[in-house]
Amino acid sequence: MGGFDATQTRHFLADTYLSFVFWTVLTSLGLCIWYFPLWHMGISGYEVVLLADVAPVVLGVPLVRRVLRRHRAVAAVLGLAGIAAYAIPSPTHRLLAVGAGSAGVMIALGSALYTDRVPATGRLERDIQAWEAGLLVSIAVRMLFQTNNPAWATMDATNGGWNKTALALAVLAVLDVATRRSDAMAELHEAKKHDLSPRVGEEPEPRRAAWLPTALGFGALLFALHSMYSDSAIIGRWSWDGYPNTGPAPVPWGGLVITALAAGFSGGHRADLATGMMWWAVASIGAALITLVSGWPGFAGGLVLAVYLGTVTRSILRAVAQCPPGRTLFVGTLWYNILVLGHVWVVAYEFVPGGPLLRERTWVIMAATMLSLYAGVRAARPALVSRIISARDGPEYSAAARTHRRRARIVLWAAVAAGWLAMGARLPAATRVPAPFKPEQRLITSAIWTVHFDLDNDMWLAENRIIAAVRDLQVDVMGFLESDTERIIMGGRDWTQRVAEELNYYVDYGPSPRKHTWGCAMISKFPIKNSTHHLLPSPVGELACAIHATLDVHGRDVDVIVSHNGQEENPLDRKLQTTELARIMRESQNPFIFTGYVVTKPHARNYKLLFDGGHIHDIDPTDSDRWCQYIGYRGVKRVGYARISRGTITDTEIQVGKFVVPAPDENIDAWAPSYNRVPESHYAPEYHFPTVFRGRGVRGHFYHVFKEPRYFE
Repeated sequence: MGGFDATQTRHFLADTYLSFVFWTVLTSLGLCIWYFPLWHMGISGYEVVLLADVAPVVLGVPLVRRVLRRHRAVAAVLGLAGIAAYAIPSPTHRLLAVGAGSAGVMIALGSALYTDRVPATGRLERDIQAWEAGLLVSIAVRMLFQTNNPAWATMDATNGGWNKTALALAVLAVLDVATRRSDAMAELHEAKKHDLSPRVGEEPEPRRAAWLPTALGFGALLFALHSMYSDSAIIGRWSWDGYPNTGPAPVPWGGLVITALAAGFSGGHRADLATGMMWWAVASIGAALITLVSGWPGFAGGLVLAVYLGTVTRSILRAVAQCPPGRTLFVGTLWYNILVLGHVWVVAYEFVPGGPLLRERTWVIMAATMLSLYAGVRAARPALVSRIISARDGPEYSAAARTHRRRARIVLWAAVAAGWLAMGARLPAATRVPAPFKPEQRLITSAIWTVHFDLDNDMWLAENRIIAAVRDLQVDVMGFLESDTERIIMGGRDWTQRVAEELNYYVDYGPSPRKHTWGCAMISKFPIKNSTHHLLPSPVGELACAIHATLDVHGRDVDVIVSHNGQEENPLDRKLQTTELARIMRESQNPFIFTGYVVTKPHARNYKLLFDGGHIHDIDPTDSDRWCQYIGYRGVKRVGYARISRGTITDTEIQVGKFVVPAPDENIDAWAPSYNRVPESHYAPEYHFPTVFRGRGVRGHFYHVFKEPRYFE
């Protein structure tokens, strides 16, 4: 029993890969749904596809259970729709395919837990361990692909997807399941004998876990793993803070996240310890830290919570297997969806019904998650501990269990090793020292762009084209707005890592996801000496954010602001936010460059509050065709200004300004800007904007509004 079994190993690897498919489809569903309210600026109706997750309710029908017991591959085949969806151009039809895939993978999970629930066979343990291993494989893959999953329906060959490879492997895994023989006919007989379907005159099995708290625990477990641990960078960005004490960088410290999960999964067989109240209390402290504290202490709390979730996963799934499948999985997945919506409501409160109830209250969602986990593990504890004790009496079962546990741990820790290798491979790019483009001319090129969460007009991830645009622009400092993608609905990813690594920039992710903004990020070729993340006054609408950074620009401190004000519908918010930005700029003694989303007409009230109140100059006060984005400056000499069309990436253009930074000993307090325009030939070629954007431009980006850059004396 203890030797190598090639057939069982193949089965386990196939199940692990199908678990990878599970996590791929689950994490892509929210991202695909998000596309529609993003473009509708509110609830679109397509959010109903989220309810595909509750499909396991069909397991309450005995006929469905019998069919899936005999034909295990049926649900797995449906799950492949979520992988094959990449081939569908239409965003609507692609979303529906991912929804069908989500229903399939959830039914497959529920069916496997129910069918293999008899402890004496050991198959339930193998199912659970494969599910755990699949999560770690998914995380390791995303560590290699800079937080993207190459099998998502939002990726294809043009933006780094490996969809065909992923689909081919999934088909092989499904074929393995379809052609798999039962371990023994006795297993089916035993399963029927222990069927949980109620029979007339029978009493329920003693010490079975209560189904309702078990369902709540399952929903909370799925939500916690998805929202915080489906990628190695999430809790690092949750604990992110301004420079110089930012907390852990995603590379290499994301490796600690996958390690913590694997450690928890490895200890999950000790249900007596995993379901104890003291361990839950320790995990609750970790949950509080990651929710409320920035930097390394918050990250450490997140690691503790990761270990806890790993240890209780097996206990909760065992308990789910012993409960009536239809209603247990229906309530569990419904509770998961409610937590997902709450996770969105805390930041999207302005656009959803009942939003103010959860406004900026991530702690409420975390508390509900931890209480649900406690209910689940405590309900499971008596039955699980007694089953473990009785199972230990069977030496054959114990030997088989130990053999498979060893096999599972090899796969778990192989995924961890792969994750650390990915971190090692990326570390040189992540730690290179950036260099500005034009140090001899003391130039700084600064830009602002609202990137719409890196999701383009046709529901494809856009960072390939964002990287190409930034590379062509040769910007030294760039602000990105609507940039926070570390939420379930944005895929739980960090696209700024790839931009920074491939183009060699320092990066400030901006306010962390637990700060409840839509995000503002900054990349810089200059060292970031200090940065402060501001939550601007927002008494009515969405919470506005800003980064105020001090950069070492050619040996001189220069301050930069990247900001995103609120919507047109909230004039009080915009007034207060603009007033606060003006105060920050006015009180700084350094040269200043402002790049932000202001939402005002030129020379209107808020415009004057910003430029007059902040003691800064407009880069081009004659440009009357502006509403959202503006560039301002003080203490630097403006060279030129350009506006570049958005292409198909977002709904907002790129604005770019070029400035000369005075030498450290040069005082230009008495200098006043000239608004006399000059031809490009007035400046040497080193000062020019790129020619690639002239005429028709490239990839849909071209100089627009003025049709060319503007240069000034």
